Amino acid sequence: MKKRTLLFLSMLLVLSMFLAACGGGKDEAGSSKDGAKKAAQDLRININTEPPTLNPGLAEDSTSGTVLRQVFEGLSRINLDGKAELAAAEDVKISEDQKTYTFTLRDAKWTNGDPVTAKDFEYAWKWALDPANASPYSYQLYYIEGAQAFNEGTGNADAVGVKALDDKTLEVKLTNPTPFFLELTAFYTYLPVNSKIAEANPDWANDAGENYTTNGPFKMTEWSHSDKIVLEKNEDYWDADTVKLKNITMIMVNDPNTELSMFDSGELDWAGMPTGNLPQDALPALKDEGRLHTESIAGIYNYKLNTTVEPFNNANIRKAFALAINRQELIDNVTQGGQLPAMAIVPPTMFPENEKGYFKDNDVKKAKEYLKKGLEELGYKDVSEMPPVALSYNTDEGHQKIAQAVQDMWKQNLGVEVTLNNAEWKVYIEQVQSLDYNIARMGWLGDFNDPINFLEAYYSATGGNNDTGWENKDFQALLDQSATESDPEKRQDLLKQAEEIFMDEMPVIPIYFYTNNWVQDENLKEVAVSGLGDVQFKWAHFE
Repeated sequence: MKKRTLLFLSMLLVLSMFLAACGGGKDEAGSSKDGAKKAAQDLRININTEPPTLNPGLAEDSTSGTVLRQVFEGLSRINLDGKAELAAAEDVKISEDQKTYTFTLRDAKWTNGDPVTAKDFEYAWKWALDPANASPYSYQLYYIEGAQAFNEGTGNADAVGVKALDDKTLEVKLTNPTPFFLELTAFYTYLPVNSKIAEANPDWANDAGENYTTNGPFKMTEWSHSDKIVLEKNEDYWDADTVKLKNITMIMVNDPNTELSMFDSGELDWAGMPTGNLPQDALPALKDEGRLHTESIAGIYNYKLNTTVEPFNNANIRKAFALAINRQELIDNVTQGGQLPAMAIVPPTMFPENEKGYFKDNDVKKAKEYLKKGLEELGYKDVSEMPPVALSYNTDEGHQKIAQAVQDMWKQNLGVEVTLNNAEWKVYIEQVQSLDYNIARMGWLGDFNDPINFLEAYYSATGGNNDTGWENKDFQALLDQSATESDPEKRQDLLKQAEEIFMDEMPVIPIYFYTNNWVQDENLKEVAVSGLGDVQFKWAHFE
């Protein structure tokens, strides 16, 4: 979450969870017996850290995405049942060959009173595709005719298959039939921006104020950088009658213990994923108390490897480091959140056989064999001749504990001394994107319910969410074939073959498949947390 897309012809096999209450009234944690909470309809959550950006065309992380999903609205939205439904569009006509979508927009306004037009969508999508803007998620738009060529500098904007036919009509032409396209149009890279504002003010998305115009159920009224974001109900939203919350306050506290303490003292109405984090040591007690909510999601916690420099330019070294990790021990003793050990990159919700994966967890014997072979290929006599190895992570107690445990495993199992580096998120993500690292912690949550989401990010070494420097022609060819394969089973097989290449090359070390763990105010209803791990508050309310 970065980084982003998921499962296929089933149009989102994801289960949205309606976060129901679990008992009677209580005096703390935001509930009140006198009904004050219900009357106020003020939600308080923690988002951990400053969002790197609130420009939909530049966003690539879950923190930014959490805010964007509340204040913007795309042509479609994932509803409470986990299915794509029309949102900013009131109608869509799909051609017989399923390659042309003609959307009719509903009457809607930006928060400054401007009408939302088809041009706003065309402008936003082409802006994200313009190579000058370096949008990390531009490849999410490659399903559109001419999009990839424009983004890669071999085509132009006029050839991109998105066109405002008039103020209310948007025509989209796809390269191939894409059964999950209406799921894609709910994703934040496909959100519109106010073209009048953005054209006149390149820095429109940097702060709250008159330039930050949005079209969703909430509007941003305050952005105190590195402190908090305040959202208010957008009374001009077309579906405002559905929105019950009056305010959402998003604080930025990057300490799970503080977050849980604030929840217990009634300062927060929600603690934990998908917006914040709970302290790992507290999870067993919260579970025993019956307060912990735990749900599996389509996401993976992994370690990316910089394959452009030694020693991780060698596949055998990469595999040695991967196999020398005891994932089950990490889950049992460190994360304690019911996660599933990952020995593959695509979640088992999409490839069921990936519960077992491509290698044995904690296979130290095999890891040593790979290490010996890799050292020989690089011309090293032993690990002492390898360049220094550093494991980097963004500042967070949970990431730190995992890194320390893995550091010990690599020392014990491979004899490799690994140092640890950490940085705040915004600095950290810049380091990862510029390949200024050896090993880097990262997480990936699916953007739509298809295996391609976990594979396409690594299509190109220069791709916006690759960040490993790895590229493979055979892998690319299989993804290309999958894009034109109309038979679902054959397509799945092509994607599975691509994953086999990826796992054999190991540019990324899978650690575990995510679960969301959280506690919530017992009177808070209908928070929509999807099986992809994202959250929407459009329907949320206190009873």
